[in-house]
Amino acid sequence: MEKPTQKGARIAKVLARAGIASRREAERMIAAGRVRVNGQAIESPALNVTPADRIEVDGAPLAPPEPVRLWLYHKPAGLVTSARDEKGRPTVFDALPEDMPRVMSVGRLDLNSEGLLLLTNDGEIKRRLELPATGWLRRYRVRVKGSPSEEMLAPLREGITVEGQRYQPMDIAIDRQQGANAWLTVALREGKNREIRRAMEAVGLSVNRLIRISYGPFRLGALKRGEVAEVKARVVRDQLGLGKKSEKSNRVMRKRKPARRRRQ
Repeated sequence: MEKPTQKGARIAKVLARAGIASRREAERMIAAGRVRVNGQAIESPALNVTPADRIEVDGAPLAPPEPVRLWLYHKPAGLVTSARDEKGRPTVFDALPEDMPRVMSVGRLDLNSEGLLLLTNDGEIKRRLELPATGWLRRYRVRVKGSPSEEMLAPLREGITVEGQRYQPMDIAIDRQQGANAWLTVALREGKNREIRRAMEAVGLSVNRLIRISYGPFRLGALKRGEVAEVKARVVRDQLGLGKKSEKSNRVMRKRKPARRRRQ
């Protein structure tokens, strides 16, 4: 076997950058023996490779990385944010337009949540935007059953621990009371699993609708439910701090109609 040089980049990072999978998923693929470098299967992601090394995934040569692309997707309620679901429920990837390239979601929205979901073709960008250190503000419109008061919401604004899980302070505004329900605007920076729902339950409020309206500088805006809009290449470069690169797409955000739901 030709030994890969110690310079270059880690193999899992290269696979993620090529859009094969997230870095974590790439590590699992390597452990399963699906990745070969210079003709030999590798077992560890602790390997640096350069463009001179021959990389194959499932027997196919690794294609050069594509330019970073980013899409906004208005996720409807009732879709799972995963590539596959063990219960056979429809996923966001089943509902995307058929001409979409392979994409990964940046973070997740749970089954009953809706609104803005970022999609990318680049595993490294996905990882970067999900890291807590990125600190991008996520903003939500939240409908709760009950009549929240400023006093009731105070613990959430200060930070709260629920069943051993610590949640950082949330920015919360009471928008209006609507019969038995109230609408709130909630902003947070971590976005842990079911964070808003669990925190609200801890102070006696039940969330019955949750819509993410922004993720960092990207906004849901007038994007209709089920639609996808690609972000202009220039905006992607500026907002993600990328160097100037040749991009395949520099078009204005373009809306796409939702795909027909596949029958289960």
